[in-house]
Amino acid sequence: MKLLRFQAWLAALWVGVMVGVGGVAAPSVFMVLERELAGKAAGRMFTLEAKLALGLAIVSFMIERRRVRDLAESGQTTTVMTGNLLLILGALFLAIFGEFVLHPMIEAAKAGQPVALSFGALHGVSSALYWVRAVMVGCLAWRLTANRA
Repeated sequence: MKLLRFQAWLAALWVGVMVGVGGVAAPSVFMVLERELAGKAAGRMFTLEAKLALGLAIVSFMIERRRVRDLAESGQTTTVMTGNLLLILGALFLAIFGEFVLHPMIEAAKAGQPVALSFGALHGVSSALYWVRAVMVGCLAWRLTANRA
């Protein structure tokens, strides 16, 4: 029960950081700084958020595997692939994809190097996937708190 509570707390922290960075901090930076400097600051915030997301996803994954294993040993579950696990893995994939695939492409587009999509298109894809990930983590937090009953 304590692991489930800790996992729910981690998911709430995770989605809170995502909303704080993507919904509050990054737009605020663009309101007070020059566009180029604001872009660098926002990029740094999103990089830090992605690294934090990797750590939170790994810890949440380990807790979920332990929880499912405990349920399986007590005969309460028949599958090891839970909805919570799919949400964690999906969010982890999107964090990795955004940071290590899209971010370098965005930097290359800003530098004028040839890339598959324009800067605007890459930024749009990155933003959309960021918010899809936030919804996934929010759903995870909701599911974890609903399971406590």
